[in-house]
Amino acid sequence: MNASTPERNRRLTAVDGAMALIILLLVVQVWLLSATLDAFLAGHRDVAVPGAIISGILFLICFTLYQFVVRLERHAHKQDSRK
Repeated sequence: MNASTPERNRRLTAVDGAMALIILLLVVQVWLLSATLDAFLAGHRDVAVPGAIISGILFLICFTLYQFVVRLERHAHKQDSRK
């Protein structure tokens, strides 16, 4: 068994978890945007700004998780190229 296998398994688990969170957050964001747009078009103008702010926050969380995955993959690639 390769010595880097436990580290690789941890990295893959972290990537899988981050991707699952990204998918979940994107589904929530799409639902939020559709509900906000529906309420806005129904004449409830006061929901547009909070919906946009929360959607922006969800976007930033997803982007941060994406950067985490990119950093993990870049670090793994550097380690693999050293061997």
